[in-house]
Amino acid sequence: MAQVTPEEVWQGWQKMGASYGQAITADQMVRNGDTLVVSGMKIGMDQDGARIDGGIDELRFRDLGNGTVEVTMTDTYSIDMTMPGDDGKTQQIALELKQPGVILIAGGSPTRTEYTYSAPSITVDMQISEDDKALADVDTTLTGLAGIYTLDTQSAASVLQSALTIDSVEFAMTAGTPTDGATVTGTLATLKVASDGNFLGIDAMENMAQALRDGFTADVDFSYGQGDFTIDAMDQGKPTKIVASNQSGHFRASMAEEALRYGAGGTGVSLVVTGADIPFPEVKLSYGEAAFDFLMPLVATEEPTDFTFLTRIVDLAVSDEIWAMFDPTVALPRDPATVIIDTKGKVRLTSDLMDEQAMAALGEAAPGEIHALDLTDLTIKFAGAELTGTGAMTFDNSDTTTFDGVPAPTGKIDLVIRGGNGLLDKLVAMGVIPQDQAMGARMMIAMFAKPGDGPDVLNSSLEFRDKGFFANGQRLK
Repeated sequence: MAQVTPEEVWQGWQKMGASYGQAITADQMVRNGDTLVVSGMKIGMDQDGARIDGGIDELRFRDLGNGTVEVTMTDTYSIDMTMPGDDGKTQQIALELKQPGVILIAGGSPTRTEYTYSAPSITVDMQISEDDKALADVDTTLTGLAGIYTLDTQSAASVLQSALTIDSVEFAMTAGTPTDGATVTGTLATLKVASDGNFLGIDAMENMAQALRDGFTADVDFSYGQGDFTIDAMDQGKPTKIVASNQSGHFRASMAEEALRYGAGGTGVSLVVTGADIPFPEVKLSYGEAAFDFLMPLVATEEPTDFTFLTRIVDLAVSDEIWAMFDPTVALPRDPATVIIDTKGKVRLTSDLMDEQAMAALGEAAPGEIHALDLTDLTIKFAGAELTGTGAMTFDNSDTTTFDGVPAPTGKIDLVIRGGNGLLDKLVAMGVIPQDQAMGARMMIAMFAKPGDGPDVLNSSLEFRDKGFFANGQRLK
């Protein structure tokens, strides 16, 4: 059976640190029976003028006799960071971490070591300063930590896989002075973090485009449950208070030769703002769901590859005081608003987006070509009106003259507008839109739409074919 020794686990830490540009050393290493005792561990890193120094007084690597090693350490340790700031100033971050009862169990093999991790709680005290002048103090407490991670150092690349759960997080931050500063407090519940990566070393990261081709990957998936935070701020003696809460949230980011993906979102969010400079007693905002996500290629390819783009905000509502600023007579329905744009398609990059020299050489030229675009979902709801649509198009990149520099499209988009004329009538009655402009808008709509099934319903079918543009079968270009 594969197994690891205390010495091999310690050497694995040093090798992994070196792949990040860190030097991990110790004042003394002594084998005491089944335990390797490492005293005066130090971590140092110096890159581009930024310096990181940390240390743990004692680490104990105990052979459990079954091929695994238990790692325990001093309850408290510190990390100091310095980095160049603006105008020649130096920024400092001092961290003190307390983790009583933390235990690591290492097993597997010297080249692929798996760790299980548990800690009743971890507290982090972070002090931020600039040229030794205090700027902010952040205190964080994490409880109920449990996780697993794997280090694979067999090849030139170092593979790291991890999964961590945290029952709750509580944080507090103070910055500035009592008359010009802020205090932030908050909590989050049920955090889950998973990561997977293939790291090539700090030197390889200097040329990101080549690193991606050589196999660099990174993938992080983070989610959390119910949370809340409060901001109490003072600006020249004037107070502002912000109270917010959410039901859940997520964050996802991944990078590989194939593509970059980034996404984030939250559900059940509410926000209440009060302050001396706000002309209302308070401002309220809430939404049921908000999300943003995109997928895009990073390196040049011979064939088109996938891209996606999504933005959505569902059931956005604001307080009546905000509505009254432009609709004091309540002419418009104050139903929550929704905006959803969900697309996907095919593009072919002709230059590596992460290659700075290649991008600079393009000048005003585009770094690639669009070959297909699908409108999976278009939904806009506001003040009693609704616009929905779907469609799909392909593009001829050999023809950029027919449509004034845009590759000639072929395809169709179907749109439905409900309550559009009613909303236009209300805006005219409110004086937001002059009557002559409304008339022009109705004439434009008549060119692109036809009556649908039901009162105040309009359908529009926009089609590109034979190098022309058609609306409901009528050729307009």
